[in-house]
Amino acid sequence: MLLPPTERRFIAARWATRALLALIMSLPSSASASIFQGETLDKVADALTWVVLIVAPIVAIGVFLLIHILPEKIAEKKQHPQTKAIQCLCLLSLFFGGILWPLAWLWAYTKPVLHRLAYGTDKVAHGHEEAPTAPAPANAEEEELQDLKNRIAELEIKLHNNNHNHTVKGGKA
Repeated sequence: MLLPPTERRFIAARWATRALLALIMSLPSSASASIFQGETLDKVADALTWVVLIVAPIVAIGVFLLIHILPEKIAEKKQHPQTKAIQCLCLLSLFFGGILWPLAWLWAYTKPVLHRLAYGTDKVAHGHEEAPTAPAPANAEEEELQDLKNRIAELEIKLHNNNHNHTVKGGKA
């Protein structure tokens, strides 16, 4: 009598399961958890304890701190004008469990657009801190205004001379 294909597969799977179970039961029942035995096992366990309890935390803290100062180092390398602020954010990130660190990372890689608008440059040479300047005289605005007027007068003279030279060369003078 022929059985349907689904039933034949079921019977074959049942026999395969029984054979696998018999094979597993025939394997040796003793197993060793370590290749070391006796006093050697105790020494290896002691060394592993020192590594896990002392060395690994020190290495982990060192790596954590090195990773947290990366944005500051990147800002210094890129001559970012707000390096000190990025350094402060990195330190704050240490106290807040690293939650501010991605913000410091992004800040170190951004181009300081507003700084460029204000100072005309988006890079600052670090390590060459400027000395504090003396306070400006009371009439500094008047002096600056006079310098600008003088500069405008010079430019007008240059423009007049250039126009005059062009007319002479063109033959209209």
